[in-house]
Amino acid sequence: MEITDNKVVTLDYTLKDDAGKIIDQSENAEFVYLHGARNIIPGLENALAGKTAGIELDVTVAPADGYGERDESMLQVVSKDMFESADQITVGQQFHAQGPDEEVVTITVMEINDDQITIDGNHPLAGVQLSFAVSIIDVRDASDEEMEHGHAHGPDGHHH
Repeated sequence: MEITDNKVVTLDYTLKDDAGKIIDQSENAEFVYLHGARNIIPGLENALAGKTAGIELDVTVAPADGYGERDESMLQVVSKDMFESADQITVGQQFHAQGPDEEVVTITVMEINDDQITIDGNHPLAGVQLSFAVSIIDVRDASDEEMEHGHAHGPDGHHH
């Protein structure tokens, strides 16, 4: 069966950055997504379209088709008093915040100076070229419920 919209795809993958460092990995058929529902980055989803179970492929995804280019306007200097436990904040720490379109945004602490904190609202992988080694394990039709919910469900179904 070919990967097209409304197919549930099971795959294993290894994701590396430009330097060859492993960023993420999924093995043992643990990663399952609904194709066409924007559950994965566009560059990877486009590369998987039309493929079938049993295929292994290497996919390089440019930042624009991954997590976007870095946007320096997403760097902000804020007052420490914006954080409840400011004395416990460390450089590199990440928080989740609500973005302008009510999406969840990861905020990373970049620098701490006296009573000011520099935060970065870019996705941690913004501006990074991504390299995937992918093995397509299974492709099946999505259930009506999966299509309605916009994501794949596990073997025991899904409960909201």
